[in-house]
Amino acid sequence: MNNFEVHTQESAPENSKPLLDNSIKAFGSIPSLHGVMAESPELLEAYQMLHKLFQDTSLNKEELTVVWQTINVEHECHYCVPAHAAIASMMNVDDALTQALRNREPLGDAKLQALHDMTLAVLRNRGQVAEEEVAKFYAAGYGPKQLLEIILGMSQKVMSNYVNHLADTPLDERFAKFA
Repeated sequence: MNNFEVHTQESAPENSKPLLDNSIKAFGSIPSLHGVMAESPELLEAYQMLHKLFQDTSLNKEELTVVWQTINVEHECHYCVPAHAAIASMMNVDDALTQALRNREPLGDAKLQALHDMTLAVLRNRGQVAEEEVAKFYAAGYGPKQLLEIILGMSQKVMSNYVNHLADTPLDERFAKFA
């Protein structure tokens, strides 16, 4: 049994209220994940900051989606997989890419496949990736900056995926059609 509450503006700890205002500004309402994270204002603030920082990297919307969904699928996150499918749709990412990621199928684009493969290698091997794999990633057109950006995205997703596992975060109605 978990004891996590999905906070509203009324029930949230005082220091989380301005952070939930940020969620409302960004998403039009408070995503359940943010409501759960609001129990710890520090966690919610860190998550929001990492989300913004990751979106500000050199990765384009397809590449952001590849990193996010690769991690979400690998972690089997019941909340983030459909949530990021919805986000990808809002970002006008081709649904075929989202479906391939969800179904663990080839991506149909060599560069995106290299990003997916490297993300999995970093995740599964806890950052201890063979030189040959790094060389293959670089040969696809990426460099050290993007390798570090994968770790930034991974940091964000570990926070959300693990919280969702612990709290069994209920899926927001707006994400349900992407479940």
